[in-house]
Amino acid sequence: MAGDNRAGMQEPGRVPDPAELADRAAIAEIIALHCRGVDRADEATLKSCYWPDATTAYGPEAVPAHGFCTELVPAIKAFRQTHHLVTNILYAFDGPQARVESSLIAFHYLAGTDGADSEMTYLGRYLDRFEKRGNVWKIRHREPVMSWSQNAATTHDADHPALSALRQAARFPDDIVYK
Repeated sequence: MAGDNRAGMQEPGRVPDPAELADRAAIAEIIALHCRGVDRADEATLKSCYWPDATTAYGPEAVPAHGFCTELVPAIKAFRQTHHLVTNILYAFDGPQARVESSLIAFHYLAGTDGADSEMTYLGRYLDRFEKRGNVWKIRHREPVMSWSQNAATTHDADHPALSALRQAARFPDDIVYK
């Protein structure tokens, strides 16, 4: 959705037809799966969100998305946990192409070697170009745009009485979602 933010946008408040609702649901699923792939450090899930020839621009240059997914997994494992939330998804369809803007909140918990844990909170947006091939939507290009981030000291009290019985999140393949 770079450039004119109204380009390609349908009339706000327009009731979408059932086919467009299905397309929106398929795209929203890919966006959610990408968050799962990052948070679980699951390379196969991450790659499944992108077409094989897709690109991503997490830096100044666009790079092949599948290669980026491979490199992201060890980088994300440097954090004890991450948690990505996507909201406010806006869609602009043009046949088998869609420009999608979604708001992102991401939490990154870093366990300090000296016991001084910290959390980096990132707020921004994903600007995605999706493409439908056959009856499948996947990301053709992704570019995150940062609004701001903050770093703060944090703690994790897994023994707190209100939390101690809860199952703890884990990375692929150990997380409960894979059982």
